Amino acid sequence: MTPSSTRSKVSKSAISMAPNSPDVNNQGLLTDEQLQSYDQNGSLIIPNALSASTTAALLREAQHMLSTFPLSSHPMTKFSTGASDDDNNNNSSSSSNSSKNPHVGDAYFLTSGDKIRFFFEEDAFDPTTGALRLPKHRAINKIGHYLHELNPTFRSSTLNPYHATIARRLGFRDPRVLQSMVICKQPAIGGKVGAHPDSTFLYTDPPSAVGFWIALEDATAENGCLSFAKGSHRRTPVRSRFVRKEDGGGVEFVDVGADGARFPAGLEVERNQEQETYTMGEVKAGTLVLIHGNLLHQSQKNLSEKSRFIYTFHVIEGENKYDERNWLQPPEKGFSKLYP
Repeated sequence: MTPSSTRSKVSKSAISMAPNSPDVNNQGLLTDEQLQSYDQNGSLIIPNALSASTTAALLREAQHMLSTFPLSSHPMTKFSTGASDDDNNNNSSSSSNSSKNPHVGDAYFLTSGDKIRFFFEEDAFDPTTGALRLPKHRAINKIGHYLHELNPTFRSSTLNPYHATIARRLGFRDPRVLQSMVICKQPAIGGKVGAHPDSTFLYTDPPSAVGFWIALEDATAENGCLSFAKGSHRRTPVRSRFVRKEDGGGVEFVDVGADGARFPAGLEVERNQEQETYTMGEVKAGTLVLIHGNLLHQSQKNLSEKSRFIYTFHVIEGENKYDERNWLQPPEKGFSKLYP
């Protein structure tokens, strides 16, 4: 069973709030109208999902980690999505597959699934000398990928009844959190992220990924907010997967194959469009955005003097096939259960 094929009804009286739950205004019980909007658009914006104090605590913790991680032992790994300015303008290139711009794939990245690691912006380095040209706290693209287990502040804001209730309403039977990240979108250098569906990078058969994207600062057109191709989750098949190379030498994009599912089970599929139209999703700090794994979304480079810190984690259906080819492999104890 997958999130698109079933909905669960939950009574308010059955939900208990954890002391550190991020939500102050509701209990994660999405309304029928919100579910309809998510089904139709492929995303759902929930303002004020986190209290101001929780949002501030997460931002402080992220900034503390940036200030205190050691440079001396760091391999200076850069992060790139692999998407050029011309990539992903239509469904045929929606997987961010560009041989001109290879995705990071060194050991530091590939072994980060059960660790907290720091990945630099490409533009943080001098193009001539290769030297870091910014203070380290202004040079990091993202922190990942096991914050939801190893960092108490982020753990309590991830694995809690609020998010479990949302997952239940989306139809998950065994939701598993498989990765978490702080994405910094640094002032002046925060890189563009080309249009892509998340299920390309977190493939299950059938696809089931949902992104929980939380703004820790206001996200605006100026500092690189998300934009969405509304309804594209019904038009965008997952054509390729981001996997480990069979020879062990990094990562690559490969076709899902004739036997691989390209849409979630039960999803009503629509005809492809030659050109997608993107709508900006400017949001305030504390907003939660739910993102369907097949939805095309993107963000522009941050050319402003303000950062755009966000925290995001992804959930997959634990009952669906997740194989050894995926770049991100489960830790020894398996991916984190969202339900107790």
